[in-house]
Amino acid sequence: MTDRPTTRTTRETAVLVGVSTPDITTEEFAEGLEELELLTDTAGADTVAIVTQNLPRIKTTTYIGKGKVEELEDTVKRHGADLVVFDDDLTPVQIRNIEKAISSQDNNVKLVDRSGLILDIFARRARSSQSKAQVELAQLQYLRSRLTRAWTHLERQKGGIGMRGPGETQIETDRRLIGKRIAVLKDQLDRIDRQRTTQRKGRADQTRVALVGYTNAGKSTLMNALSDAEVLAEDRLFATLDATTRQVFFAPNKPILLSDTVGFIRKLPHALVESFKSTLDETREADVLLHVVDATHEYFEDHIAVVRETLKELGAEDKPTLLVFNKVDALEERGLLTALRAEHGDNAVFVSALRGIGLDTLREKTLELVESDYSERTALLPMTEAKALAHLHRTAEILDESVGYASGDDGVTKPVMRIHYRASPKNAPELARMLLHFDYLTWQGETPPGLAPEAETASGDSMA
Repeated sequence: MTDRPTTRTTRETAVLVGVSTPDITTEEFAEGLEELELLTDTAGADTVAIVTQNLPRIKTTTYIGKGKVEELEDTVKRHGADLVVFDDDLTPVQIRNIEKAISSQDNNVKLVDRSGLILDIFARRARSSQSKAQVELAQLQYLRSRLTRAWTHLERQKGGIGMRGPGETQIETDRRLIGKRIAVLKDQLDRIDRQRTTQRKGRADQTRVALVGYTNAGKSTLMNALSDAEVLAEDRLFATLDATTRQVFFAPNKPILLSDTVGFIRKLPHALVESFKSTLDETREADVLLHVVDATHEYFEDHIAVVRETLKELGAEDKPTLLVFNKVDALEERGLLTALRAEHGDNAVFVSALRGIGLDTLREKTLELVESDYSERTALLPMTEAKALAHLHRTAEILDESVGYASGDDGVTKPVMRIHYRASPKNAPELARMLLHFDYLTWQGETPPGLAPEAETASGDSMA
């Protein structure tokens, strides 16, 4: 057990509990506890002690062993802790048994597991009506299976960690009422999802790039550096929950829709993934992902693995992805950059979003990735097809174009535009179908056979 020296404040105090099992390394266990302490601090509580135990497997009845439960009870009483935070999700049986062992009339401590803690932080951070509904839905789905004494009197007056969200909106924890509320929230989010889907269809022909990464990796700061989004960017976990999308130009005449998404974290509650479906769709439907990594974090390699696993759960693991190692200006070990460049090669860039370092390289690399599967084609368009010509200019990159003449199946020569263009995979099929109507044309050159230059000019004027 580890005690933390603290001075009593108006903040709540917490005892953290973790179990180390053979399927995780000592480093992974230490990282998990460090992150749990940071999550607890973000939620508004000071850690006063940490209780740990090595076990072959987590105890199904009490999470930790009987002796450790007694130690936990003593630690809670000694520090007068307000809550106990567990590094894993607890079952209703574990909650009930631990509560019986450590709670009394003089010590009504709250039990919060990792998912409950993350949900509480999300409840504090939610700002828009959509994110508030998403968090409330996730909390209710989480609480529905955990209706023990600790959760049965969530009155408006009660606050604090583990008691926000539904408790503060006077939602009864009766399963029937929770079920009704869940149905209402799902309907509300379905409507929002349909609206978002309609909005995405309206910009289906535009290239979309999403910023993804571990929470607090600097995605929002990078979003602000690349656009005028003015997203809230703070050095804390889950500073922003709502997806923000802005049009940016990484090169002239090459617009890109850039989206900032909610950060990932290890053991991200499944209920959150489900309720944040419409927000996470920005990741699922992006053409390219920019995976932002905090290069200064001691466990950044584990963070990369967590993000990749989460992307796999979302069905986005195969998308073209560029690693963006952020905060390089704060790196004390300069040799790390050399090692990372050698390991990741052209699949990585190194930036400081705060100081603007490496952003030009990031733009260039992103465009290379976006255009890596573009296709090129040369098409002929009659000069009279102004609408088709405008659509081609709007949805494709024009590499070269010239004015000339082409003949059709009927032998008639007419003025045309010969256009060499490049298009993305999402636009190329539709453009090919449109231009298929003009495949009957055969290029005759800038001056059609048998037509004198002066006659060509007159013919061109008369056609106009």
